[in-house]
Amino acid sequence: MTHAPHHTIQVVAHRGASEDAPEHTLAAYRKAIEDGADALECDVRLTADGHLVCVHDRRVNRTSNGRGAVSALELSDLSALDFGSWKGRAGRDEEPDWEHRPEDREETSVLTLERLLQLVADAGRRVELAIETKHPTRWAGQVEERLLALLRRYGLHAPASPEASPVRVMSFSARSLHRVHAAAPTLPLVLLAQFATPRLRDGRLPEGVTIAGPSLRIARSHPAYVRRLKEAGHQVHVWTVNEPADVDLCVDLGVDAIITNRPREVLGRLGR
Repeated sequence: MTHAPHHTIQVVAHRGASEDAPEHTLAAYRKAIEDGADALECDVRLTADGHLVCVHDRRVNRTSNGRGAVSALELSDLSALDFGSWKGRAGRDEEPDWEHRPEDREETSVLTLERLLQLVADAGRRVELAIETKHPTRWAGQVEERLLALLRRYGLHAPASPEASPVRVMSFSARSLHRVHAAAPTLPLVLLAQFATPRLRDGRLPEGVTIAGPSLRIARSHPAYVRRLKEAGHQVHVWTVNEPADVDLCVDLGVDAIITNRPREVLGRLGR
């Protein structure tokens, strides 16, 4: 059963097509673009020598063959690690489209945000980018400073309007979003939430934030909260939605974006 939504729901590849290829690698993002994803989601952290890299965890232990905190390692340290081979040994019965080949070094090396911006620029079509700042971190506001400096180099820091921007910044940290808004008032911002706290349930978002990013848990448990956000005029981007029934729920709730590890399957479910 496929739904024909009244509006086009944006399909966002969570850490790339991370069901099929190792998360946050060039391989995963290339796959997401090939699969037709409307946007790519990435997490960014600052290395010890000031580079923004796409890594979710505070430490590299889970997703590489190395150890240590991203913030304590330099880019050269991270570049020596393999961020791909763990995917095949995660104890799963099958890895649908992923075969780790050591010769594909660039595809599974640590990915800088700059390299991801280049990939998007070369995509040959509009592919949006949802960048999540990870906090807390020892670098605090430097993360936002470096992010905005990089976006400025690509001419992406001051869109004519939030609606026109191909880039948005997301965070669980309202303080992080406040820093971005103060420096780049037209960049769209997404406040992520894992739980529906009483402070959020009335549908209000912090100043400058127009997009809510509730977890799938919230969408399932508090659908009225999602409707309240929509009634308040906010966009709603739900994460992480992988199962057909949850895609259907998001359609029924009228969400604006689905963040998923399986962009191809979700696009199919939406009839696209």
